[in-house]
Amino acid sequence: MTDTQFSKPLIYMLIGSAIILALSLGIRHGFGLYLVPMSDEFGWGHNVFSLAIAMQNLIWGAVQPITGAFADKYGSKIVVAVGGLLYALGLLMMAFSSTGLMLNLSAGLILGLALSATSFPVLLSAVGRAAHPEKRSLAMGIASAAGSFGQFIMLPSTLLLLQNIGWSAALMVSAILAALIIPLAWMLKAPMYSAPSAQSPENKPSLGFKDILIIAKNHKPFWFLALGFLVCGFQVVFIGIHLPGYLIDHGFSAATGTIFLALVGLFNIFGTYGAGWLGGKFSKPHLLMWLYGLRGIAIIAFLMLPLSAWTIYAFGAIMGLLWLSTVPLTNGIVANMFGVKYLSMLSGIVFFTHQVGSFFGGWLGGLNHDMTGNYNMVWALSLVLSILGVLVHFFVTEEHVIHD
Repeated sequence: MTDTQFSKPLIYMLIGSAIILALSLGIRHGFGLYLVPMSDEFGWGHNVFSLAIAMQNLIWGAVQPITGAFADKYGSKIVVAVGGLLYALGLLMMAFSSTGLMLNLSAGLILGLALSATSFPVLLSAVGRAAHPEKRSLAMGIASAAGSFGQFIMLPSTLLLLQNIGWSAALMVSAILAALIIPLAWMLKAPMYSAPSAQSPENKPSLGFKDILIIAKNHKPFWFLALGFLVCGFQVVFIGIHLPGYLIDHGFSAATGTIFLALVGLFNIFGTYGAGWLGGKFSKPHLLMWLYGLRGIAIIAFLMLPLSAWTIYAFGAIMGLLWLSTVPLTNGIVANMFGVKYLSMLSGIVFFTHQVGSFFGGWLGGLNHDMTGNYNMVWALSLVLSILGVLVHFFVTEEHVIHD
């Protein structure tokens, strides 16, 4: 076996990470389907559910650097197992939430904490540490694609549960599935990759936690990368949470929105894998510029063309290719900049800005709808942010600040 091929422990870790991400992100991807039935049952405006999901994204992002630091220090498997337990608990509590306060506690706080331990920054960092640097982007792309497969499978499954057993029982079934993350966490045991010619630990200067944070704080391309990721968070959460409602407002059924989101998940499998593969061959900042630019063009086309099932499904397919393709590229740039020792924490810092964008994408979408009955202002803001996403990556480089 050549040095750049995947080792058996890494393959097992990829399988475990793939299933965990499929469950974690698959369940989360269906949250938008609960907006209408829960709001109708309790007489809430769209802003109540939107605020809880926005809080979830903000808490997820705010604690992500801390969760990442724990994963760097104590190992990913312990952090992910605790996250699986919190995920199941949060879904069970959400199933019995009849007030905005309970929804904020369950869907907002507990699920936000759970997602910080069971999503990309922790799992992709574990995979990235175990992979050869030349194969790191591809390994992250494979793991990211699995999360997309979960979105594709879980959305129609969630809709079937909602139609047949109701929203509360559907959340209980989801809680049982989330509990499977706990035993799966023990598959995350691959050791950190070490080049045969690398310096031995006793001869290699070691940078501490504070040293890394100071270096990252002073590295401007790192913060431009983080600003670009804010754009990603805003767009995917606004569209993921509010597009089903947008379509219902325009006379389409809930099933149309579900098919749209399922298509996003399906095509995202190819998008994330392709982005990971391309990231190993071309400049990752340049690829990110293309991704954000193409998102903006896709949104303009969707809004200008007559709304029909075919334009909706085409938009879902195109957005799917561009959806989470940013993730392996962004995490890959962080790994190239700073190495992999503190990758979970540093990816978590970048991911925090993603979740700030997610908070405003989710919350402003609901607020705009409640105030005006449409989403026009937030669509316009999404387009402006696409331009920002292209511009900031002019200032991002993959220059090694710290070597592995």
